[in-house]
Amino acid sequence: MENREDLKSMLPFMPLLLRSSNLFWPSQVVELLKTLSKGPFYSKVDTGELLFNAISNIRDSLALPSLHRLSPFAHEGYALFFDELISREKAAKWFADVVPTLAKLLLRLPSLLESHYQNADNLRNGVKTGFRLLGPQEAGVVFLGQELIGALLVCAFFCLFPVSDRDDKRLPTINFDHLFEDIYSSYSEKQENKIKCIIHYFERICLSMPEGSVSFERKVLPLEQLPLCVFYPKADFWIKSVVSLCTLEVHSSGFIEDQSSGALEVDFSNKYLGGGALHRGCVQEEIRFMINPELIAGMLFLPCMEDNEAIEIVGAERFSNYTGYASSFRFSGDHVDERDVDSFRRRRTRIVAIDALCNAGMEQYKLEYLLRETNKAFCGFLDQSKCDHKRLFQDGGLKGSQCIQAGKDDDVMVKDFPV
Repeated sequence: MENREDLKSMLPFMPLLLRSSNLFWPSQVVELLKTLSKGPFYSKVDTGELLFNAISNIRDSLALPSLHRLSPFAHEGYALFFDELISREKAAKWFADVVPTLAKLLLRLPSLLESHYQNADNLRNGVKTGFRLLGPQEAGVVFLGQELIGALLVCAFFCLFPVSDRDDKRLPTINFDHLFEDIYSSYSEKQENKIKCIIHYFERICLSMPEGSVSFERKVLPLEQLPLCVFYPKADFWIKSVVSLCTLEVHSSGFIEDQSSGALEVDFSNKYLGGGALHRGCVQEEIRFMINPELIAGMLFLPCMEDNEAIEIVGAERFSNYTGYASSFRFSGDHVDERDVDSFRRRRTRIVAIDALCNAGMEQYKLEYLLRETNKAFCGFLDQSKCDHKRLFQDGGLKGSQCIQAGKDDDVMVKDFPV
């Protein structure tokens, strides 16, 4: 298999086995998934309680260590949602049509990953794009097909990802057990509606599998000067900058996700990508991850952001409409994403995750923290590959606008950076 090092970095966080360069499910898991794939008449899985029992059987067949046990009330959460909170008609369709299709998709996960690794580095003229752990201070990009993302999210729904090593690597939650537990342990309508968005996503991909791709990039401003790279600017750099403020437009209505495809859209992120998306959180970042569930895939392999880092995700498709915010959040039906795609088959949706200081209070106005916030935004908006580094650092201040992206074209439109 190609990209063995990339695969090696992800194996501890995947439920698959590797033998003779081939990925595979344990035989018992294959049989259980095949049973599920034949529908409720054969599998007898036609309730949330029985679905969770099936999930538990698959997990047992993976021989996950005791440290990998699920949240205490996850079982009750799956049962509550599928057996009480949705209509019997919708539940019957879910178990008859969706669950068997999800099982078939999981069966294909090994072959989807093998195909990915064989073709990953052919996407961008030899640039490394394979599925791998992108750790702190490791600038790089991963391209994933939407079908592969779908299979990974089914793994999360079935709670199959190993979790014991994730804390050591500062990785966020990825399995959905907390998402379902929280609907039982402290019921709220917003939590119910978050799950409705996820369930709707699965219904959509089972009806028609999208064929595009999504890229996940860890962006880094190196703390020390490196060749052909913009490094972390000091305060003096910004004080001496001579670039004028760019043109600014303020819109008094509308939402970030509804702006034109030429906009760079900010995710007001937690330093752990996704924040409370798979727990009880339901503000800007979490809502975006519910209506664009493919964003959740980045939580699998992108550890906590440091002060000189940002994460950019291009191509995530939107599947749901919604109303409200926080406790008033409600799923309001299907959304057909009509944005154009670029030459890499990514939708022209460019989202940059930038985490602000947490509860900084008046401390945020100290020079060191103002510098941190400015550079965090600079990192998110900067395209290192398009930057004229010599001109940028002439005489200690910004002298050009060659490297700030607006995300309109494949080659990235440039903009002046506001200072």
